[in-house]
Amino acid sequence: MRYDLVDLRLFVAIAEEKNLTRGAARVQLATSSASHRLHLLEEALGAPLFERRARGVILTRAGEALLRHARQVFAQIEQMHADLAPYAEGVRGHVALWANTHATHTFLPDDLAGFLRQHPQVSVALEEHTSPEIVLAVARGEIDLGVVAERIEGADVELIPYRADRLVLVTPAAHPLSTRTVTRFADVLDFPFVMLHAGSAIHTFTTNAAAALGRHLDVRIQVRSFEAVCRMVGAGVGVGLVPQSAVPSNGLREPPAIVALDEPWAQRDLQVCVRKRSALSGFPAALVDSLLHAPRDES
Repeated sequence: MRYDLVDLRLFVAIAEEKNLTRGAARVQLATSSASHRLHLLEEALGAPLFERRARGVILTRAGEALLRHARQVFAQIEQMHADLAPYAEGVRGHVALWANTHATHTFLPDDLAGFLRQHPQVSVALEEHTSPEIVLAVARGEIDLGVVAERIEGADVELIPYRADRLVLVTPAAHPLSTRTVTRFADVLDFPFVMLHAGSAIHTFTTNAAAALGRHLDVRIQVRSFEAVCRMVGAGVGVGLVPQSAVPSNGLREPPAIVALDEPWAQRDLQVCVRKRSALSGFPAALVDSLLHAPRDES
């Protein structure tokens, strides 16, 4: 197949404008040139991408598939530019860090901010992944370090204690479980849940914990942050599982009740994951030291 980024940009413009002439103008091509390029693109792919109509064009099924992929391609290119920009601007260091949902939404924002203030010449690429994905990426040398809550048997990595935390149940203030000081996970499965989005580490962990008991969660709504979980729970939508450190101490109109979980897996201590700490140098080593010595809130 022979086509280039100009062809893909033209295709996306035509698809979004639903018109060949307007799409061509958007990428600064003559209509005749755009028509020729589109014809060659369809020949290269072996399928028509548009159905021509009297007032414009509409995507075929093949065109819809290509549009999804083309948008992903351009999103990746923009990310590449963002990753490379610090080097062009004189940044002298870069650290690739992956972390699970828990760490990304609780401790890391403040701890990374402190590190970056101390090292203005460094950029950090933080991505959210599940703990197994992070451990494997570190073991393969794809990233500098990670923050995880699970050990993967057989992975050749070193885990260093970072932060101690626990999962707790949050319930509406008037919920039947709200008066308990502690509960078992099995006792909450008959109630609707407010969950973090599918694909997040805690979503996968919670659904697996229910499946281990032969149960399915009744998920009422999925949201994008632990604070949103607490707000939804406080408003009476359902119950939720969140790290204790992620429950806002103030600022909620209807704060949820907090109930301890009597489960061995409720202890979710976070660990910094590296291939070998003694082999680290430069800014990755500095970031590990900074994370391990970051100020702790003892309140």
